Amino acid sequence: MPGSKIMSLRLAVVLLLSVLLLTGATPEMDPYKILGVTRSASQAEIKKVYKRLAKEWHPDKNKNPGAEDMFIKITKSYEILSSEEKRANFDRYGQTDDTQPYGGGRYSHRQDNFYFDESFFNFPFNSKNHREFADSKYTLHFNQYTTDVVPDSYKRPYLIKITSDWCFSCIHIEPVWKEVVQEMETLGVGIGVVDVGYERRLANYLGAHRTPSILGVINGKVTFFHYAVAKEHLRQFVEDLLPQRLVERVTDKNDLQFLNSWHQLNKPHVLFFDQVPAVPLLYKLTAFAYKDYLQFGYVDQGLSETADLQKQFNINTYAPTMLVFKESTEKPADIIQAKGMKKQIIDEFMSNNKFLLAPRLVNQKLFNELCPVKQFHRRRKYCVLLITRDEETFTFGNQAFLLFASTNTKEVVRFAYVYQQLQQPLCDVLLQNKDSALSPPQVVILERRNAAGKAFFKPVTAWNGSDEDKQSLLEELERLQKDPSILVHDGILPELNNEFASMFVIRWIYASYDYLSEVMDDILHNNWREMMPLLSLIFSALFILFGTVVIQAFSDSSEDKQTKPKTKAGTKAENGSPETAASSRPPKKNFVEVTELTDITYMSNLVKLRPGHMNVVLVLTDASKNILLSKFAKEVYSFTGGLTLHFSFLNIDKHSEWMSMLLEYAHNAMQMEADEDDAGHHKMDYTGYVLALNGHKKYLCLFKPVYTGEDLDSKSSEDEGGASGGRSRSRSRDDQPPRRSNRSRSISTLQIHHKLDRLGLWMERLMEGTLPRYYIPAWPGLDKITPCK
Repeated sequence: MPGSKIMSLRLAVVLLLSVLLLTGATPEMDPYKILGVTRSASQAEIKKVYKRLAKEWHPDKNKNPGAEDMFIKITKSYEILSSEEKRANFDRYGQTDDTQPYGGGRYSHRQDNFYFDESFFNFPFNSKNHREFADSKYTLHFNQYTTDVVPDSYKRPYLIKITSDWCFSCIHIEPVWKEVVQEMETLGVGIGVVDVGYERRLANYLGAHRTPSILGVINGKVTFFHYAVAKEHLRQFVEDLLPQRLVERVTDKNDLQFLNSWHQLNKPHVLFFDQVPAVPLLYKLTAFAYKDYLQFGYVDQGLSETADLQKQFNINTYAPTMLVFKESTEKPADIIQAKGMKKQIIDEFMSNNKFLLAPRLVNQKLFNELCPVKQFHRRRKYCVLLITRDEETFTFGNQAFLLFASTNTKEVVRFAYVYQQLQQPLCDVLLQNKDSALSPPQVVILERRNAAGKAFFKPVTAWNGSDEDKQSLLEELERLQKDPSILVHDGILPELNNEFASMFVIRWIYASYDYLSEVMDDILHNNWREMMPLLSLIFSALFILFGTVVIQAFSDSSEDKQTKPKTKAGTKAENGSPETAASSRPPKKNFVEVTELTDITYMSNLVKLRPGHMNVVLVLTDASKNILLSKFAKEVYSFTGGLTLHFSFLNIDKHSEWMSMLLEYAHNAMQMEADEDDAGHHKMDYTGYVLALNGHKKYLCLFKPVYTGEDLDSKSSEDEGGASGGRSRSRSRDDQPPRRSNRSRSISTLQIHHKLDRLGLWMERLMEGTLPRYYIPAWPGLDKITPCK
């Protein structure tokens, strides 16, 4: 029997979904109807129904032509109902994300906000192309990311997508992602995919807390993509990841300055010639990959300022051209020209021209690449090293050594030079611990044996650049090819100083800038939602601080008005010193946030209050504002622990019409007017009244002020009348002639001060739900201000 009920229920749900699918139902999707659950369904019930329907309508299992659309609706419905915020929004306003505008700006300020144009809305659930373009080819694991991707990101940027199963938004971006991956991978950009369901650890490590997310990794740093998911934006995102000034613009005015900097930078220089005004992304990626070895420049052939360069090097204007310049700036060392530049061709071209003919040893990394450690007998690599200085007197010898290197290029021999004063420890070892600072330039042949620094070497000859020196060095190289044992000396070479290392202060500034940039990016984009509790705490603390100062000022002024007249009159309370002592104490500092109910805050503080929330409103005048606010804040402070009560005040001098209209709506509340005596046909005094307003259910609870405090020693008719309630006090004040003495002002102040004496008891009954409720058909408007009379 239970099985038949389940089958009947399933059949009913299927029929309902089929009708909705075929008829289009309503323009706005109802997730409750699509999933077939009630509005009171729990999260467990919704999840259970979703899993069953997802399996039933998955396009891979259901061959119904409308299965794909229905599956998308089911997924979107679950996405709405599984989120308490989205569900509450739908319950209240009947709106889903599909009926809300995505936003007018081009950029988003949260990492999980993606915008889609019309080209995105195709869903490759069950298509053959989707299966061929499998993300498994690019799937990343945590160890793979840390050991492969991060080190490789110093040579090329990575584009990584964070996705998960049944991610509705992931379906939208899939066609664009596929197209971008196919293009970027051919340019040399690394691609990665992280499935949150299988690699939650890596997703958290990257800081990706929403799917889909797209991020870039370069130089080990993670940057999130925050723009519209379009091909052009992703391409621009990759370009923005690259450092600035990777490629310098070169024209006829600065070409010599660019090419002549080879000596200072100790790098070959590459010139790109092309007809497009912007530097192609392929060139930028190449410049980033070889930034440690080559200096790159770009020549726009469409500019008239580059005509002399094109003529000088005989550049073909119909095909992109790349020239490599080494020590000579007049003639390129190598050239490549092709209509369709491919990454593989460019990489091979760059790898063959990474070093100058005779570079200067400026750091250990360059030394390791120029003079690698011996691995096999047939793969010996020898370094011919000139130990010299950079004074002008050594220029001729240095140029002669460069000329010798350019005419004796061999695969097993590399030429280099080193400045003695900059690499003193190395020179001391190679010159057999002589005082190298006083020795003449020397040529040394060496062979490295292991990574620990062991090397065999032989000082060949002093070097002045003469023909005899060149001949002697040539003979030694020929002997070396026949007999490697001529390297008779051995030693441990120290690690080279990094001559291009920046100063500590500069490194610290760059590191601080990167850190601050990352923090700002987290605040504005990646972790805005995570930063909200901290920001909320900071602003709450500031608000409480300034609010305390304001209320303290109100309280001080009211207490001063009460105590000073008493002191002058020399009076005491009936019960003796305790009340006098209490009045002399400083006011308590337990306060609550009280906002004014105006036409600006009326909608948010009353009309659109969430279900279960209530606004407690104090009615006051300009004259009684300071005293009543201070008393009100102290009386209700103990009830501020929850989040469902809000506290406001209404200025009856401005909005008396609203008060009258509200009480006119609440017919039962109008019994207060029946309590007036025959002579009391005057206007009601609402000062000190408190309204508990439930904006959602449209009812109010009413507190009428009752005077219970003790008066001064001398009993008066005013005091006796004040003890009977607000009505009697009003009449007494009307009957008595106005007096301007300090004693009169003190009595009036005490009467206002004691109007809220029983508010605490009333608040307890309000929290218990035992107060009478007065329902109204609709909240009156607060847009009008009562004119002053």
